[in-house]
Amino acid sequence: MTTTDPGSLSRRRVLCGVLVALAVPGGLAACGDGGSSSSAPTTGGTGTGGGSTGGASTPATSAPGGTATSGGQSLVALADVPDNGGVVVDGPKGKPLVLVRTGAEVKAYDATCPHVGETVGAPKDGTITCPAHGSKFDAATGAVTSPPAQRGLTAVQVAVQGDQVVYVGP
Repeated sequence: MTTTDPGSLSRRRVLCGVLVALAVPGGLAACGDGGSSSSAPTTGGTGTGGGSTGGASTPATSAPGGTATSGGQSLVALADVPDNGGVVVDGPKGKPLVLVRTGAEVKAYDATCPHVGETVGAPKDGTITCPAHGSKFDAATGAVTSPPAQRGLTAVQVAVQGDQVVYVGP
């Protein structure tokens, strides 16, 4: 009769671990070595920004405990988002967002790199960079400009209401 070491990994245990890892990518991203998930906004450099595409705002992140306004959850004060730059903040449900500002317009993107799930940095010189493997994204559009990421950042709807940037939706 063959006995199995109770500490050894069975096929079932390995598959359960993989399923858990797939179900909780945000938890795994927190284990990365270069990302930051602090609740304070991280300011970016003053870059060239990029073109504006009309009045629609895109993804943004928020600090925990943002207040609700008539249009959505308050993420950050507009004054805390540098013009021609941006910040990374915690959005709804703690999901990081990168906010990009050009004048009075603010765009927002899911700050999770589509390559490995690392949180990208704040925009600098019109470029958003992932610290894990160096993927680069256009701050004006979220499009990938340099691999290894194969797709761009996902836009998130935000709006400027008074002196606040508020989350509107996915």
